[in-house]
Amino acid sequence: MKVLALPGPSPSRGRFLARGAASGRAARARGRGAPTMAAAPALAGVPARQHYRVQLRFVTEEQLFSTGPLLLSNPTTLRLEVHPAGEEADATVTDADGVCVFKCSLTRDTECCCVGQESILITLGYNSALLKFESPAELSAFANTLKRCRREKKEYSAFSQRTEEASAAQYFQFYGCLSQQQNMMQDFVRTATYHKAILQNHTDFRDKVVLDVGCGSGILSFFAVQAGARRVYAVEASSVAQYAEMLVKSNHLSDKITVLPGKIEEISLPEAVDVIISEPMGYMLFNERMLESYLHSKKWLKANGRMFPTFSDIHLAPFSDEQLYTEHHSRANFWYQQCFYGVNLSSLRGAAVDEYFRQPIVDTFDIRILMAQTVKYTVNFMDAEEADLHRVEIPFVFQMAQSGLIHGLAFWFDVAFVGSLVTVWLSTAPTEPLTHWYQVRCLLQTPLFAKEGETLSGKVLFVANKRFP
Repeated sequence: MKVLALPGPSPSRGRFLARGAASGRAARARGRGAPTMAAAPALAGVPARQHYRVQLRFVTEEQLFSTGPLLLSNPTTLRLEVHPAGEEADATVTDADGVCVFKCSLTRDTECCCVGQESILITLGYNSALLKFESPAELSAFANTLKRCRREKKEYSAFSQRTEEASAAQYFQFYGCLSQQQNMMQDFVRTATYHKAILQNHTDFRDKVVLDVGCGSGILSFFAVQAGARRVYAVEASSVAQYAEMLVKSNHLSDKITVLPGKIEEISLPEAVDVIISEPMGYMLFNERMLESYLHSKKWLKANGRMFPTFSDIHLAPFSDEQLYTEHHSRANFWYQQCFYGVNLSSLRGAAVDEYFRQPIVDTFDIRILMAQTVKYTVNFMDAEEADLHRVEIPFVFQMAQSGLIHGLAFWFDVAFVGSLVTVWLSTAPTEPLTHWYQVRCLLQTPLFAKEGETLSGKVLFVANKRFP
């Protein structure tokens, strides 16, 4: 027996997709069904505006090639504002009176280079401008914006290679909405478990540098600071990054948390990190392909660093649910009509059955429908590589605990936060309090009959694709 599990859209950061979509009923229950269409930000991954405090010096070509140091002759603090405009961005420097003293467009033709850890040199024709930022983190944030503007069309990050451009735009629009962030934050099991895992392992965070991947509202970054983190880099590719920045400033934590707009595959950090935190799980664990971004972020992790979460177990078991199976067939029977306003629809009935049974059902259920003990498959985030998730095969052997029709397989997952002091678990099992991940079931078009004591064997295959439906 070979079952192809086809995950649909998930609430977490979305891209492990095969051919199906989550059921509308469950999606509406979660408040996170089809992505909400909204105006796209002017430059993907960049907030509407960015503000920095800088010092400025104009440098001539002669000075640039001289052997002397590039010193700031007038170290007055100015305001640098970056405003996205299509595929470019406008940079404007103003003084305390709001008078513009320097302005340029940041494009793929902009010539620039970093000077030390806090300065960048931008060349325009025969003259250059040296901008000195207040910290390496602010320079890194500005440099990431500049990098996106200067990227050549033929250059693709790991994210771009695995995700269709239209799907990525839809995905980041979806998570750029505060309503979607609220849905996740109000999941008590999710938020409280992360809070517990971080605060109860405070020794892993005290005086440490932390990376928050896909930070969203930044809630996990705040937890890290509460646990004593020295510095947190909060990376977020959607436009919600601007709201995370607002929360950081209003909570007076700008000296602790630096929000970096952009994809983890494309941004640069000013230093390596001790701990990586993230909430990368989707439906059936793998949906949305955020796990790949989480694994990619390990390039910034120091040797012997920690990851929260650390590993995950995905569970599967056969189930029997005659009502669910009948409901799906009833939906397909609409296309069995031979006279629908004078039109014979019956030729599409087979295609409708195929489509409806390809769609995973995201909901919850009574555990009494399960017909055997679960099979567990573990993904260790410390050891796994991105390529390991492109094709995941899970072999199974079930010893049937009861006789009856097998209508499909049920899935859920647990994740573990392994800290120095305690290990904390977050479970989405049907025996535990309900989360916004619910559980997922995949139906068989043709049920299988099994007797108690018989063995059911086969494998589940997850195949990644580039679409976010």
